[in-house]
Amino acid sequence: MKEGRDGTKSDRMSKSSSVSSLPLILDIDDFKGEFSFDALFGNLVNELLPSFQEEETDSSEGHSNVSGNDSLQNGHMRVPSGATKFAQGLSDPLFPEVDKTLSLFKDSCKELVDLQKQIDGRLYNLKKEVSVQDSKHRKTLVELEKGVDGLFGSFARLDSRISSVGQTAAKIGDHLQSADAQRETASQTIELIKYLMEFNSSPGDLMELSPLFSDDSRVAEATKIAQKLRAFAEEDIGRQGISVPSVMGNATASRGLEVAVANLQDYCNELENRLLSRFDAASQRRELSTMAECAKILSQFNRGTSAMQHYVATRPMFIDVEVMNADTRLVLGDEGSQASPSNVARGLLSLYKEITDNVRKEAATVMAVFPSPNEVMSILVQRVLEQRVTALLDKLLVKPSLVNLPPMEEGGLLLYIRMLAVAYEKTQELARDLRVVGCGDLDIEETSFDGSGLTESLFSSHKDGYPEHEQASLKQLYLAKMAELRAESQQISESSGTIGRSKGAAVASSRQQISVTVVTEFVRWNEEAIARCTLFSSQPATLAANVKAVFTSLLDQVSQYITEGLEQARDGLTEAAALRERFVLGASVRRVAAAAASAAEAAAAAGESSFRSFMVAVQRCGSSVAIVQQYFSNSISRLLLPVDGAHAASCEEMATAMSSAEGAAYKGLQQCIETVMSEVERLLSAEQKATDYRSPEDGFAPDHRPTNACTRVVAYLSRVLESAFTALEGLNKQAFLTELGNRLHKGLLNHWQKFTFNPSGGLRLKRDITEYGEFVRSFNAPSVDENFELLGIMANVFIVAPESLSTLFEGTPSIRKDAQRFIELREDYKSAKLAARLSSLWTSSS
Repeated sequence: MKEGRDGTKSDRMSKSSSVSSLPLILDIDDFKGEFSFDALFGNLVNELLPSFQEEETDSSEGHSNVSGNDSLQNGHMRVPSGATKFAQGLSDPLFPEVDKTLSLFKDSCKELVDLQKQIDGRLYNLKKEVSVQDSKHRKTLVELEKGVDGLFGSFARLDSRISSVGQTAAKIGDHLQSADAQRETASQTIELIKYLMEFNSSPGDLMELSPLFSDDSRVAEATKIAQKLRAFAEEDIGRQGISVPSVMGNATASRGLEVAVANLQDYCNELENRLLSRFDAASQRRELSTMAECAKILSQFNRGTSAMQHYVATRPMFIDVEVMNADTRLVLGDEGSQASPSNVARGLLSLYKEITDNVRKEAATVMAVFPSPNEVMSILVQRVLEQRVTALLDKLLVKPSLVNLPPMEEGGLLLYIRMLAVAYEKTQELARDLRVVGCGDLDIEETSFDGSGLTESLFSSHKDGYPEHEQASLKQLYLAKMAELRAESQQISESSGTIGRSKGAAVASSRQQISVTVVTEFVRWNEEAIARCTLFSSQPATLAANVKAVFTSLLDQVSQYITEGLEQARDGLTEAAALRERFVLGASVRRVAAAAASAAEAAAAAGESSFRSFMVAVQRCGSSVAIVQQYFSNSISRLLLPVDGAHAASCEEMATAMSSAEGAAYKGLQQCIETVMSEVERLLSAEQKATDYRSPEDGFAPDHRPTNACTRVVAYLSRVLESAFTALEGLNKQAFLTELGNRLHKGLLNHWQKFTFNPSGGLRLKRDITEYGEFVRSFNAPSVDENFELLGIMANVFIVAPESLSTLFEGTPSIRKDAQRFIELREDYKSAKLAARLSSLWTSSS
């Protein structure tokens, strides 16, 4: 609703105001845009409701100002009517503007209905117009589709035509190109035939050739043509079959071509030589561009092989004899001097570095000159290895014979093997350096599965039979070491003379003792050999076989060495036993007491010394075996594992190799027990007195000290077995001490059978048994402890009264037999008639 339309719609206002004094005018534009019913409703009633609110507000102020000028949002102004004046005289109703508002709503409804009819009319007209336009548009689209279809058809026909024309043009181009190629070929053929006729003129006549073949500036072109002519002529000769000419014409043609081929061959040879001469001259002047030009042309002759080989062969390192002599002096030293592996290693390192630097310099030239540098580098490196390196290796490595080994004074076979290892290792390093520099397709390292590299082939003759050489070297070292040890032992024996021969000290003085240091040296030799096996053997199976063979040599060496050491230690025990035998024989013929005592002391000293010597040998034997086992676990086993069964076989060989040493050790330990027991028996016989166990009943208190014989025996055992406690370990120690304890128990039983016991003697015996029992408790042998405990029980038979004997063995019936033997030794055995009493006692108890 707008103020500008008040004049244009006055008629409608007059009609709609027939009911209400406040006409309402609505416009379609009021409903355009963002329409809000709340805003429309507010615009309709705001001209009435605000006046009512103002009247209420002003009534409190004396109704001084009741109405004012109001205006609608659409701009229509309202003037107070007579009804307003009438209302001023009446009392104010609750809603005074209800009639105006109702009239306003009715007018608004009518206006809205009119607007709806207008809108419906407009919509109808628009639909009708849209339908007409749509029909026209559809018709236009159909016409356009027909036109597009026709256009596509035209394009398809045009494309087909273009394709057809293109194919025709391509065919024409192919024909033209083929024709041009044929023309060019025909022209070249004519030219080649002309040149061929020149070479076919007469044998050996190259003077009438075209200027092309003599012009140095056109050498490349001449070379290319000569090669074509030569190939054509040789092919024609092969096709004609000149070996068996069938017709005269063919024979004539063949002879003509043979002349051309011969002349071409001569010309090519002459041209190649001329190019090689130019190449050499440019090489001396270091004109790389000229060299490259010549090399490019020469590549047409047998793929440039002659040029490449000629270049390599003319290098100073291959033609200068002084270079070869300098190599020998650098590595081997002056003539007549003994070369050592360390000096050879340093010499090879310097020489190979020089060779690598020379090859690197040549590689720069080769890359700049030759069209196929890899092939040239392959020839160069091969020549270096096969000529320069091989010449040096032939002088350095002279393979010795296994039948007649080099003497140890000159280094022995080990010197050759060490030289071989040094040369092989340094040459492999050279091969790796040369590969970095560049060697083309040449296989210079051990890259294939079978290790067939060029470097490997240089050492193939030296590596044949390598394990046998390694084993022979280890054997030679072992024999030399044994000779050295025997010489030292002999020297010590001679220098000692008769000094220290008293009390058997010299029994083992001249014997070779087992040395852990020597075994460690054996292992060190073997470690060095295993390192060489690893260096020479690339395949796991080969390595395992070589390692097994070398380790077997160590087992043989250690087994033989410690077995011989144990046997020599046993010889000391045997000699001590012989001294004891002579003492026994001397005692039987009643020699002088002093001489007999001296012989006894000498035999005892020899036995004790030989016992200690053997225990030391056993201890060192155990340490040596432990060293070998540790070496096997740390270094050998991992090299054998890749091959099935190799590890188990080596373990079995190790056990077999040590079995001989174990047998010698067992026999020696038995001899040790015999030695100890012989001395114990001697001490008991010499020191034990009859009165020790049958002291007179003189009223004095009994002696509770152990007898002198017991004290001497225990002191001797404590002293001599100290070395056994140190030398033996584990089950070996337990078995030895158990056997010795049982023998001691048996020996004491037999010894006491020689005496008669009274009660005080029984107490003395019990004290001895206690002393022996306390000593053997250090053996940690339960069976021995039990035996001596039973001895203590049986000693009670000498102490108790005869009538109490039956109660002693109620809990231990197993010792009844031995107890009966003890009872028979009682002083009152006959007087107390113990035989009859015991007979009835055993019968009743059984």
